[in-house]
Amino acid sequence: MPHAEFVHLRTHSAYSLSEGALRVKDLIALCQRHRMPAVGVTDTNNLFGALELSLDARSAGVQPIIGVQLGLRRTDAGNGGRHIHAGFLPPDELVLLAQSEKGYENILSLVSQAFLDSDAGEPAQVDIEDLPGRSEGIIALTGGPNGPVGRLIANGQGPAAEEVLMRLASIYENRLYVELMRHNLEVENRIEGDLIDLAYRHNLPLVATNQAFFADESMYEAHDALLCISQGVPISKQDRRRATPDHRFKSAEEMRVLFADLPEAINNTLVIAQRCAFMPDTRAPILPAYPQLDGRTEEQALRDLAEAGLEARLLDQVYGDESDQAKREELAVPYRERFEFELGVINQMGYPGYFLIVADFIQWARRHDIPVGPGRGSGAGSVIAWALTITDLDPLRWGLLFERFLNPERVSMPDFDIDFCRDGRDKVIRYVQNEYGHDRVAQIITFGKLEARAVLRDVGRVLEMPYSQVDRISKLVPNNPANPVKLQEAIDGEPALREMQREDESVERLINMALKLEGLFRHASTHAAGVVIGDRPLDQLVPLYRDPRSDMPVTQFNMKYVEMAGLVKFDFLGLKTLTVLDKAVDLLKDRDVEIDLAHIPLDDKKTFDMLCKGDAAGVFQLESSGMRDVLKKLRPDRFEDIIAVVALYRPGPMDNIPSYIRRKHGEEDIDYLHPLLESVLNETYGIAIYQEQVMEIARVLSGYSLGGADLLRRAMGKKIRAEMEAQRKNFIDGAVENGVHKGTAADIFVQVEKFAGYGFNKSHAAAYALVAYQTAYLKANYPVEFLAASMTLDAGNTDKLGLFRVELERQKIQLLPPDIQKSDIYFSVETLDEGETAVRYALSAVKNVGAAAMEVLINERQENGPFKDLYEFAERLDAQVMNKRQIENLARAGAFDTVVPNRRQVFEAVEMLTRHTHAMQNERESNQVNLFGDGFGDQAKPPLPDIDDWSTEERLHQEHDAIGFYLSAHPLESYRQTLNRLGVVDWTDVQAGRVRGGRVTMAGIVSARKFMNSARGGRLAFAQMSDASGSYELMVFSELLFKSRDLLESGTPLLVSVDVQKKGDDIRLSANSIQALDEAAMEAVAGLKIFLRDVEALQSLSGVMHEHGVRGRGRVSLVLDRDLREIEMDLPQGYQISAPMRSAIKSISGVVDVVDL
Repeated sequence: MPHAEFVHLRTHSAYSLSEGALRVKDLIALCQRHRMPAVGVTDTNNLFGALELSLDARSAGVQPIIGVQLGLRRTDAGNGGRHIHAGFLPPDELVLLAQSEKGYENILSLVSQAFLDSDAGEPAQVDIEDLPGRSEGIIALTGGPNGPVGRLIANGQGPAAEEVLMRLASIYENRLYVELMRHNLEVENRIEGDLIDLAYRHNLPLVATNQAFFADESMYEAHDALLCISQGVPISKQDRRRATPDHRFKSAEEMRVLFADLPEAINNTLVIAQRCAFMPDTRAPILPAYPQLDGRTEEQALRDLAEAGLEARLLDQVYGDESDQAKREELAVPYRERFEFELGVINQMGYPGYFLIVADFIQWARRHDIPVGPGRGSGAGSVIAWALTITDLDPLRWGLLFERFLNPERVSMPDFDIDFCRDGRDKVIRYVQNEYGHDRVAQIITFGKLEARAVLRDVGRVLEMPYSQVDRISKLVPNNPANPVKLQEAIDGEPALREMQREDESVERLINMALKLEGLFRHASTHAAGVVIGDRPLDQLVPLYRDPRSDMPVTQFNMKYVEMAGLVKFDFLGLKTLTVLDKAVDLLKDRDVEIDLAHIPLDDKKTFDMLCKGDAAGVFQLESSGMRDVLKKLRPDRFEDIIAVVALYRPGPMDNIPSYIRRKHGEEDIDYLHPLLESVLNETYGIAIYQEQVMEIARVLSGYSLGGADLLRRAMGKKIRAEMEAQRKNFIDGAVENGVHKGTAADIFVQVEKFAGYGFNKSHAAAYALVAYQTAYLKANYPVEFLAASMTLDAGNTDKLGLFRVELERQKIQLLPPDIQKSDIYFSVETLDEGETAVRYALSAVKNVGAAAMEVLINERQENGPFKDLYEFAERLDAQVMNKRQIENLARAGAFDTVVPNRRQVFEAVEMLTRHTHAMQNERESNQVNLFGDGFGDQAKPPLPDIDDWSTEERLHQEHDAIGFYLSAHPLESYRQTLNRLGVVDWTDVQAGRVRGGRVTMAGIVSARKFMNSARGGRLAFAQMSDASGSYELMVFSELLFKSRDLLESGTPLLVSVDVQKKGDDIRLSANSIQALDEAAMEAVAGLKIFLRDVEALQSLSGVMHEHGVRGRGRVSLVLDRDLREIEMDLPQGYQISAPMRSAIKSISGVVDVVDL
C-alpha cells in the first residue's frame, strides 16, 4: 500500500506537559490511519517520550524520528536573556532531529544541559555557543515564528535574522532547513516571504511543518482549556497563549493543498525522514562499579564481607545460649550450605557488584543511626542479603526461598526495595551521590496526570465556575489514590453526577471537556523511591531533568523506560512507620528506658493480647477496621499468624480467612492435599497462602528444582495455556515418579494453580509482619510514647490526629493542650503530678504556624526561661519569626491559656502587640532612652483589650479551626438539655450495651467521611462522628446518602436515627435518617428561662438577642433575683431556640443559668 506524501515533523505528544494532547499510542494510530511512514515528535525542551515512541512506533510499522523543540537563549536581548523589568524572556525555539546515534547522543547532552545549567526560575535553554561542539548527526529546523530567525524578522530586525541564520547554517552544514508554518496566524503570513527569500538567497532548503498539539478539531476547545490550565488563567482572558483549530494532526492531503505553491517544502519532509535513520533501542543492564574493592575482585569482596556478616548473624541470632562449639557448628551447617549456594548463583549471574553497592549504602545508613527496614519484597529470602544486613529476617528460620528472589533458571535483575526512615532517606541518597559521582547518580522522573477529580477542578477553574459548585461536583468522584476512578466510571456510578450533568449546561460542558483531558500529563516530579547509578555520566545514556523542588538530577525517562535504557534502579523508599518507631524509642530514652527493636521477644503476651482484642489503631498494616475484625476472630498467638494475616488480607486470598481461623481453632479439619505436603502446609493449616509454598509443593511432590518451581509459579500466574499444559505434564509425571497417584496429582495441580493465582510473596509478608509486630509491641507496652510518636508523624493530617485523640481517650491517656510554656515542636510525653504520663500537643501541629518558627520559640524558652506575660513573649521573639497570623492561631488553639486565659483578648491584641514589638525593637536599635527610662517598663506596655472571652461555642469553633478537631470540649455539650428531651443516647452507652433495642437516636458532628461503591454497585459512606463521649463510625447507604450528602459535609451537629448491630465485641452503626440537630432542637424546645444576677446583664443580653435571635415560636423568660425574691417576665416576641443562641447567652457576665422550657 503506498504511503502518504507528507510526514509530520513537529508533533507535540502529551509529554509536552499541559501543552500537547496526543498520547504516544494515539499519535501512532493517527499515523497508521493516515498512512504516514514516519513521524517526528519534538516535545518542548524534553525527550520524556523518546524511548517509548521509538519502541512503540517501530512495532507498529511507523518510523520514529526523535527530536526536540529546544529553548535557545536570545542573542539580541543582552543580560543573559533577562529583561530588566520583566524577568526572563521566553527563549527562542530551535528544532533538532536525531539523524544518527551520534546526533541522538548530542541531543541528550544539550537537553540535559538546558535543564541542569539554566538558572532557577528560568525556562530550560542553551546558548547558541553550546551548539557547535554538539551538532554532528543532527538535522535542525529554524523553528517557525518562535524561532530565532522568525522572531527577529517579525520584530523588523532583518539583518540580525540573516546573521543568526548564517550562524546556524555554519553549525548545521547541509543539515539546516528553513521552516514554514501555516496555522492561520498573522505573524506566519507576515514573515513567510522574508523566510523564503533568505532560504533562496543562501541556498537553504525549505520544509513545511504543522505543529500538531491535538488530533482533530473536536479537541480544540478542550485543548484551549489545557493551555489555560498550564498558564493559570481563565478561558475568558484575551491576552494569553492560544492555539488554533489548525494546530491539529492534518492529513497529507490537507498539507499538500495548504502548501500547493511550495511542493518542495512538503517533499522535504520525506527527505528529512529518510535522512533520520536512528531509533533508540533498549540496552542490557549496565551495572556501576563498586568503589571499595581495595585490589580485590567484586566476587572476592562479596565473599569477604558476607562471610564476616554471616558469622556475626549466627552469633547474634542463631547460636543463642549454646556454647558447645560442635553444636554451634551443627546449627551453622544449613546456613553455610545456603550461603555457598547463593554466592555461586550471584557470581554466576554477574551480580556481586549489585549486592555490594546495596550493602554499602545500607551499612552507611546503619552506621549513621538512620533506621532501615527489615526488607521488602523477595530479597528477604537471601542469606547473603541477611549476612550483609541488607535485610533483617533470618530466611531459614522463617522458610524464605532465595530462588523466589534470584533464580538461576530465569535471568532477571535482582531488585532490592529498601525502606528507610523518612527523615533519613535523603541523607542516604546524598551519600550515594557523593560516593559514586554526582554526574552518575540521579532520581527518576514521574508524571502527574489529570485524574478525574483534578481535571474537574482544573477545568472548572478556567471556566470560572463557582468554586463551591465545582467542589461539590468533584467530591462526587470517589477518591482512591491507589486505584483512581475514571471520570466515566464515576458518572456511571453516581446518580447525582448524572443529574447535574443533565440539568445544567455548564456542568455538561465541564464534564465533556474533562473527559477529553483526563489522563493527560499535567506536570513532572520526582519518583518517591527510584534512584539510578551509572558507570558513566548519565547524560551519555539518558536525558536528564531538574525538578524545580530539588537540586538533584532526575532522569527524563520514567521508571519503565529508564530500566529499558540500561540503567539499574535502586529503590530508596521512605517508610513513615520506621520514623515512628525511631521517635518512640527516642521518647523512651528521655525517661531512661532503652529498647532495641531488633531484639524484642516475638512472643510478647501483652502484644498478642492487645491484637486479639482488635486493638490495632496505629499499628502498621493492621489498623484498618476490616483487619481489626479479622484479628479479633483470629486471636493471633504467634508471629506466623501475623505473617499469614498480612498475606491473606487482600482481594482473593481474603476468601480463605474464615477457613484459616476455623482450622487454627480446631473448628475445621485440616486437609494437606497429600501426606507428602504436610511439612509444606503445616504452618498455614493446610491452606497455601504464599508463593513459596507453591514452589515447595512442586519440589516435594514432583521433584522440581526450586528454580524450576519458580518458573512453574510464574507460568501459573500468567495463565499462558501452552506453557501451562507443558508444566501440567511435568508436574504430574514428577509426582507419579514420586509414588503419587496420577489422578491425585492432577487434582493437586488444579488446586496449586488456584493458589498460585493469588499467592503472596512470603518474604515480603514476613518483613512487613515484623514491622507490624514492632509497632504493636510498642503500643502494647509503651502506649504513651508510641502514640506521641505516631501523632508527630501525622502532625499535618488533622483527620489522623483526631483518630489518635479518640485512641488516647479510649486508653484514658490525657492529651494536654498546646502551651507556649510546655509544648515542644513535636508531640511530647509529659509526666503529671500524680506520676502518670500524658501526651502534650505539639506547637507545630497548630495550623499555619510552621515548625521553623516554633523551633525558634522553644529555643528561646529553653535558653531564657518561661514567658512572664504576653508582652515579654512578643518582645523576646523577633517579628520576622512570629507573624500576626501565627500568634492568632496559637491564641485560637489555647496555647496562651496559661499566660492569658481569655483567648479572645489575646486574639484581638495581636495587632497591638505587633506594633509594641516593633517599637521596642526600634528603641533597642537606636539606643535611645525616653523620658520614662529605658522604655521597657510596665508603663510602656499598652493595656490588653477590655473584652469578654468568646462564648463556649465560638471558643470551640476557633479551637477547631486552629487545631482541626475539638480538643478542650465538645460543641454538643451545650445541647445537653435538648439532647435529653430528644431521647439521644451517648456513644459510650451504646458501646457499653446500656441501651436496649436495635434502633437508637444519636447525635454527632462529622469529623471525616469516606465515600465508596458497595458490593451491589450503589454508593456508600462511612462517616466518622463524634459526640461529647467519644467517636464512632456511621454507615450511610445509597438512598439516604443521596438525600443527606450535603448534611454530612456541612460540619453542623446532626441528629441521627441509628440501627445498632452487635457481633461479639463489634458494633456496627447504620443510619436510618439524618437531620440537622438545630432543626430538631427547635421542634423539641418550647423556650428558654434565663436567670440573671443583676440588671447590668440586660444590655449585653439585648445585644446577643439582636445578633443571634431569629423570630420563632419559642418563649424567652427572664428571671431576676432581687432582695430574696424572683422577678419573672416574658420577652414580648418569640424566638427560634438554637444552641448558638443558648451558648452566647450563657457566656454573658451576670447570667447565672439558662434552662430549657
